[in-house]
Amino acid sequence: MNSPTSESPAFDAPAFTVRDATAADAAACAAIYAPYVTGTVVSFELVPPDATEMATRIAAAAQRHAWLVLESGEAVVGYAYGHPFAARPAYRWACETSIYLDRSAVGRGGGRLLYERLLARLAERGHRRAFAGMTLPNEASAGLHRALGFEPVGVYRQVGWKDGRWHDVAWVQKTILTEADPPAEPR
Repeated sequence: MNSPTSESPAFDAPAFTVRDATAADAAACAAIYAPYVTGTVVSFELVPPDATEMATRIAAAAQRHAWLVLESGEAVVGYAYGHPFAARPAYRWACETSIYLDRSAVGRGGGRLLYERLLARLAERGHRRAFAGMTLPNEASAGLHRALGFEPVGVYRQVGWKDGRWHDVAWVQKTILTEADPPAEPR
């Protein structure tokens, strides 16, 4: 997911569009996500969610955060979303973000475009900090997050057991909104 910036001549902006996800995108999102579940340790899920479960996740994210899809032509080739960082009320201005791309979209600038739009949407809704966790090693994700200004905040060592071994998860964060305190309620 190391990708050129939107100012780079290699970035083909007309090739991608970003829009809000709907329940009709659930099957495409599930298909994009499944290989990350079954063939990698990027996701700690063990069974890929079906379209019905994905539609439920899309609806939940859209309520207070966001779920966006990346399209190339008429095909959904990626998605990114925000969701609560933690359940306690004091955390409501913080959100966790995730992004998944179809292999055909990796390295073409769409991931950066999608994530930039997601972060902007989350800031519009009043969220102040975005956090992301990534299973190590994952240089593509680490590079994307660095390029977008996320800073490392720590590593959970041997926190996830998958594919017969323990995995570390690195955490990064970015301030996406700076306003006077006390903070307004997220929208």
